[in-house]
Amino acid sequence: MRVLLLYKDYYPVVGGIENHIRLLARGLRAEGLDARVLVTNTGPETVNQPIDGVPVTKTGRQAHLLSTPISLSFFAELRRQTQSADLVHLHAPYPPAELGQLLLGRGRPAVLSYHSDIIRQKRTGQLYAPLLMKVLQRAALVAASSPAYIESSPFLQRVRNKCRVIHYGIDTKRFEETEQIQEDAQQLRSRFGELPLLLFIGRLRHYKGVDVLIRAMHDIRARLLIIGTGPMQEAWQNLAQAQNLTDKVLFLGDASEREALAARYAADLFVLPSTNRAEALGIVQLEAMACGLPVVCTELGTGTSYVNRDGATGLVVPPNDPRALAVAVNRLLASPALRAKMGVEGRRRVRSEFSLKEMVNKTITFYEDALSQG
Repeated sequence: MRVLLLYKDYYPVVGGIENHIRLLARGLRAEGLDARVLVTNTGPETVNQPIDGVPVTKTGRQAHLLSTPISLSFFAELRRQTQSADLVHLHAPYPPAELGQLLLGRGRPAVLSYHSDIIRQKRTGQLYAPLLMKVLQRAALVAASSPAYIESSPFLQRVRNKCRVIHYGIDTKRFEETEQIQEDAQQLRSRFGELPLLLFIGRLRHYKGVDVLIRAMHDIRARLLIIGTGPMQEAWQNLAQAQNLTDKVLFLGDASEREALAARYAADLFVLPSTNRAEALGIVQLEAMACGLPVVCTELGTGTSYVNRDGATGLVVPPNDPRALAVAVNRLLASPALRAKMGVEGRRRVRSEFSLKEMVNKTITFYEDALSQG
């Protein structure tokens, strides 16, 4: 089976969906499927290159508008590659790919992974809505990351009969603690002193809620390690300075895989304080749980609290509430036994329900069911 996966970006661009597609494509090829990826390049030239054994085409980018890369050659490449594909797998939202498939890909069945509603660009979202509904209606099947997102998304509700839940999967072996990671984690703890360590990892985007967490740090006796960069970095660094919290809130920038893993094993708990539905699930929660970390996240009506079960693998609080966030964090910091219990349950949950193998197997079944409808 030849499958063409469509999205806007791919590795080495950093992002939860970009990494998800990378893991999926590699996993599909390991199972014998001819999975190929079509995305846009970060520069003006079109390149064809194998990445981890996956054939990847990145078409030259001319502009970037409202978080959407614009590549004119993407459409010609989509038409060419669709002709030799058995199935096209769209990853939404990326309007140019959806428009291109609607206009140029009618000869091949398509499925769609629905990663998130469009939240911030409300006016653009209104213009995009008719296109999105047309694509959802035409898709053979639609994948969502959790039952909660199917029920809470105004778009998925209207096509729930063709929706299937496929959990994001992670390679749990990558998150095992080795002797080297143990040493790195101990060094990290020594570097930051005796206070407990909170950890946030992710792109510093508007919906991540790091500003809420910074304000909560007034009431938390701990240090917060922030790994990642992004458009909100300068504003949030300025906020920490204005709040006189630079000794407790530490921006570490981007980290290597080894450095991020050591940080997870050095930390006492992981915090995901996201503020709106742009956070559909929070793959970083899975990665933290795979390391035995309890999680504090926010209730967004999406998959965040589906992954992190309140009272079992961590605690769930309302968004945009620094006080509630501080209370939850302090409750866990005060009880090493509770943190340990939640860490064990979180690791068990990830290994049993969010493994890479489980995701790949369910995706293959998803493809087979879609093709059988034709």
